[in-house]
Amino acid sequence: MLVHCWSHLRRRFVKLARNTKSPIAEAAVRQIATLYAVEATVRGMTPQARLAARQQYSTPIIAALKPWFEKQLSMISSGSKLAEDIRYGLAHWEGLTRFLGDGRLELDTNPVENAIRPVCLTRKNALFAGHEIGAENWALLSSVVATCRLNDVNPVAYLAETLEAIINGHPQSQIEELMPWRFRKTSSPNP
Repeated sequence: MLVHCWSHLRRRFVKLARNTKSPIAEAAVRQIATLYAVEATVRGMTPQARLAARQQYSTPIIAALKPWFEKQLSMISSGSKLAEDIRYGLAHWEGLTRFLGDGRLELDTNPVENAIRPVCLTRKNALFAGHEIGAENWALLSSVVATCRLNDVNPVAYLAETLEAIINGHPQSQIEELMPWRFRKTSSPNP
């Protein structure tokens, strides 16, 4: 399940609106801003409450936005930067709208990017991992730890229990059960 980021799409239109004064880009920014306004009202609520509010308020915005994008695309030059940005949004539509069906998901990746920023500050260390595979393993482990912390899961407990489950023959077809967001909550989220 891939979730795409509204912030990345919005940034494209903000840049166009700033550089070209495109009324279509400005309108896209305003419409995306309405989604962020809904998110501001549900921040900190339970996933169920967020989902209910999104279904009531964000779903109609999204339902109107896609045909609006398609209409704008039919009226502009297919080679323009604006057309490219609209096609980007439409090509990623399923991932962009996935937040409407799951109250645990965010509208954008900003919380994740903020959570991994400390890891990024040490990325130079990965350049000296000694080997490409070592660097890949370091990045993988850092991602797992950051995902655990985002889900209020103790990374050490998660890794220990998950590795034990894999060693004991946990079926690969049921790997979703081993994801950090499905892990039992522990008393100490950060080691």
